[in-house]
Amino acid sequence: MNRRALRRWAAAAGFRVLIAAILFYALFPFYWAVVSSLRAGSALFGTSLLPLHPVWGNYAAVFRAEPFARNILNSVLVATLVVLISLTLSLGAAYALGRLRFVGRRMLLMSILGVSMFPQIAVLSGMFALIRRLGLYNTPWALVLSYLIFTLPFTVWVLTAFMRDLPRELEEAAIMDGARPLTIIRRIFLPLLAPAMATTGLLAFIASWNEFLFALTFTLTNSERTVPVAIALISGASAYELPWGRIMAASVIVTLPLIALVLAFQNRIVAGLTAGAIKG
Repeated sequence: MNRRALRRWAAAAGFRVLIAAILFYALFPFYWAVVSSLRAGSALFGTSLLPLHPVWGNYAAVFRAEPFARNILNSVLVATLVVLISLTLSLGAAYALGRLRFVGRRMLLMSILGVSMFPQIAVLSGMFALIRRLGLYNTPWALVLSYLIFTLPFTVWVLTAFMRDLPRELEEAAIMDGARPLTIIRRIFLPLLAPAMATTGLLAFIASWNEFLFALTFTLTNSERTVPVAIALISGASAYELPWGRIMAASVIVTLPLIALVLAFQNRIVAGLTAGAIKG
């Protein structure tokens, strides 16, 4: 083996080791949550990498002790509404910002980006007053309204970038045929933007599904809470008596839908992330 081949082999081996380390770092916490969810009692504090005596009762106890099924439905409802509203509004905004020329367009884009820079805690008191004034406190609509603060800027920016790269000849041909802007968006741009919308929609869904601060502040009863708050409020008599098995089981349950969504839309996600990277 000559020196060049040896360097090539060493580079390939180092790359494989790096990938393995990244996968281990990313996947081991979820694996440990699964292992811990199958343990009970003192076994929870053991260091064995495999559950020697699996305890499946933790999963049943999650639904028996808490209204966890209702919490999951709340999260699904809120995240779905946020995605639908965000994509609908963002599609029209992206068409205006990406295809039309008007005074103040760049300033408007900068303003949309600036809104997303504020941390949640900075707008929490103002949002609380607004939600109370609108009579939405302790309802799913309070979460939908508050989640749009961080999903709309992201979806508008991403879809505007994709809309800007679409060929203008398609739009001009549709205008020559007498198509109105709404028809152009629905019949021409919507199919072309499907990968980008799948990517942004999934990321908005994950952000809404995992959000904790607004969900904790704007909901009061167990029946209206979403899964992050429901998991955080699973309690025991003391910190040492927390039902860690149930907490881990609940964490695994709420992670599985996200994994299923990513696997189901992985082709569109990759297409959406790579579209526009190469121009020919």
